[in-house]
Amino acid sequence: MVFTVSKVNKFIMIKLPSAFLSGVRLKEISDGKAVASVKFQWINQNPFKSMYWATQGMASELATGILLMKGVDNSQQKLSTLVTAQTGEFYKKAIGRINFICDDGDKINSIISKAIETKEGQKVLLTATGYNEDQEVVSYFTYTWSIKLKT
Repeated sequence: MVFTVSKVNKFIMIKLPSAFLSGVRLKEISDGKAVASVKFQWINQNPFKSMYWATQGMASELATGILLMKGVDNSQQKLSTLVTAQTGEFYKKAIGRINFICDDGDKINSIISKAIETKEGQKVLLTATGYNEDQEVVSYFTYTWSIKLKT
């Protein structure tokens, strides 16, 4: 897959329809960084007049997962990936547009190289921080991803 913003957003529409309907979109991707964005709206609200935590989770997982998928694709190896753990912390009400940034590209490339070299499964902790329009931290998510060479 070619990792452009428009192609990834088409992928989200087809493969992750609940995220797409909630408004989750990729805004930026490079080898080192991914930015997923979602705007507070009726379909992703909670009863407390802010964005539902699960919507924030979908956007934050996208930021980490698409960066990992790009790293796997760049490796030209057959690797399987799986989320094995997740945590989330919430600091402010999520209203307006929230951008989730993952800049763990170097960490991803290192762990992929190690998985290929050792032929053993590896785990990596990736983070996505959610910022509101005032650049204040709204939420912080961590994902433990398992990476394994397919045999």
